[in-house]
Amino acid sequence: MREKISACVITFNEERKIERCLESLTWCDEIVVIDSFSTDHTVEICRRYTNKIFQNVWLGYVGQRNLVREKATFPWILFLDSDEEVSDALRDEILDEFNRGTAECVGYEFPRLVYYIGRWIHHGEWYPDVKLRLFKKDYGRTEGEEPHDRIEVAGPVKRLNNPIWHYTYDDIRDQIDTLNRFSGITAQQKFVKEQRFRWLDILFRPGFRFFRSYILRGGFMEGTHGFIIAGMNSFGTFAKYAKLWELEHRRMATFHELPDKPGKTVPPGSAQGKTNSAGSQ
Repeated sequence: MREKISACVITFNEERKIERCLESLTWCDEIVVIDSFSTDHTVEICRRYTNKIFQNVWLGYVGQRNLVREKATFPWILFLDSDEEVSDALRDEILDEFNRGTAECVGYEFPRLVYYIGRWIHHGEWYPDVKLRLFKKDYGRTEGEEPHDRIEVAGPVKRLNNPIWHYTYDDIRDQIDTLNRFSGITAQQKFVKEQRFRWLDILFRPGFRFFRSYILRGGFMEGTHGFIIAGMNSFGTFAKYAKLWELEHRRMATFHELPDKPGKTVPPGSAQGKTNSAGSQ
């Protein structure tokens, strides 16, 4: 008899994507959802798939994942984001692995394949983007710095071949909004840790990020999609360091949120301007 798996999902206003996510998890032994008080139909949709739905204020990605882990009943945890889906091939691979026995493994990692503006992305920084998402509850937990969480386990990890599918952004606007939000979180983290703004970072890191994504990781093979992805990655890096500069600049004693009122200006060619000019000769 195979060991049982709890599928764990965190949600907030994901009514457009959550059903696809939960439908791909119906083979698991239970589905546990932590919702951050969604204002759309997310919770209503979740109730079609599970009665283990909890609502909690947003604790950040790390805190929220550790909370949903604690709510799970079974010894294995499968984390899935609300905009992701377990592919049929990955489901079969996991079940085959568990039916044969997990032996000494305490975790499994697998690639993530992104669907972006009408195209699956197989090259660049977004693939294979291997994630550890399936692990023994007593051997692992979520760590990391916001907004980049990761699962850490105490024991051997095996890599599976088939992917989870990631429906990452609705459109370019959604992508820019996400990059804006994430760059702000990361800049704040650096600021709190007293990591100082450096000109070298903002001058060279965005360009290298583009070069790595588009050239070194083969993003050019995705055509215009790859070029735009590399450009957006570069923009996110630039925004992160620009926001770190802003945070430091605002902390300076000489910084003013609003400008001092300028002195009265005399329009050129006015009578007063001519009088002043004549008087100064």
